[in-house]
Amino acid sequence: MRALTWHGKRDVRVDTHPDPSMKDPDDVIVQITSSGLCGSDLHLYEVLGPFLQEGDILGHEPMGIVAEKGSAVTALDVGDRVVVPFNVSCGTCWMCERGLHSQCETTQNREQGMGASLFGYTKLYGQMPGGQAEFLRVPFGNQLPIKVPEGPPDDRFVYLSDVLPTAWQAVAYADPPRDGSLVVLGLGPIGDMACRIARHRGVETVVGIDLVPERLARAQNRGVTTIDLRDAGKDVVDAVRAITGGRGADAVIDAVGMEAHGSPFGKIAHQLAGFLPDALAAPFMKTAGVDRLAALQMAIGLVRRGGTVSLSGVYGGMADPMPMLQMFDKQIQLRMGQANVHRWVPDLLPLLTDDDPLGTEDFATHHVPLEAAPDAYKMFQEKRDGAVKVLFKPGTTTS
Repeated sequence: MRALTWHGKRDVRVDTHPDPSMKDPDDVIVQITSSGLCGSDLHLYEVLGPFLQEGDILGHEPMGIVAEKGSAVTALDVGDRVVVPFNVSCGTCWMCERGLHSQCETTQNREQGMGASLFGYTKLYGQMPGGQAEFLRVPFGNQLPIKVPEGPPDDRFVYLSDVLPTAWQAVAYADPPRDGSLVVLGLGPIGDMACRIARHRGVETVVGIDLVPERLARAQNRGVTTIDLRDAGKDVVDAVRAITGGRGADAVIDAVGMEAHGSPFGKIAHQLAGFLPDALAAPFMKTAGVDRLAALQMAIGLVRRGGTVSLSGVYGGMADPMPMLQMFDKQIQLRMGQANVHRWVPDLLPLLTDDDPLGTEDFATHHVPLEAAPDAYKMFQEKRDGAVKVLFKPGTTTS
């Protein structure tokens, strides 16, 4: 099969690999029909190389058709259409039963001190082959894949793998009142969808902040108030307070994470980690603060006293400096974590109807053959050509 693999910093290639084979009776093999490019994939492209091995298959947002199933699989048949959540979760352990699928005790990476395994996401999270490929082995075939109906295009359902549950959890954790205000920092795929979900849930004032014109325009077109970070004459904190009665936002979602702009010391730490040999860089990243914290610090400044900050953007540092005095004095609530995909599927599936209230069918900006994935990574990282969401199409030769 053809699959996108990691070969080094900013070096991903489409290579030929053996087709995956089943290892356990409850495995299924899925022939991938669509697979998303996530902002988190850029962390692998740029920062988290010390935890990757050359030839690792990337990608954690796939869907497709069941091509083969193990003898213990009763919930699916060959030919069924499924979405594969990015959490590798068993669905039956103590954590999964409590809706914490990202902490699944069956796939926890205890030797790394990390939570549940993830598809296509480093030694820290199990080094499972990812879904930017033609085929994918999926364990826990009776619990993990999400069966979806035939008929509507992949774009209606593929975001159940990550984008939809991550954005839904971000809004749920932020918990803004319907008559209140929510600020979303970063209007990439997660931030954009979080704005749509907040609007759908009836939040009165939704403000999106970014510096990419196409992203700002997308949010504006769906009724979101936007603030352009490129406006050098505008103080963002003052602008948000002017919109929110002088107090600040009831809740803020940081949908940016460690790739935030405007933090030179964090940038230097990223570059330092990139220059170190992997044997030194991995422990450095596990013990040192290597994040650019501009977005998180902005979120803490924008939220009102007694408000909530919800983190959906990925951070990777272990000793990041936090403004604890400000956080304590403002009585801020802070919620975060990888999305627990299956926890939110019952809320999301009813919205993937013909009415398509979240605009999933036109959410992708680019549909790209898998063979063109290396160029797509570069385009997405550089925020070129209006790229907000890229879907790879294995087996196709034209976009």
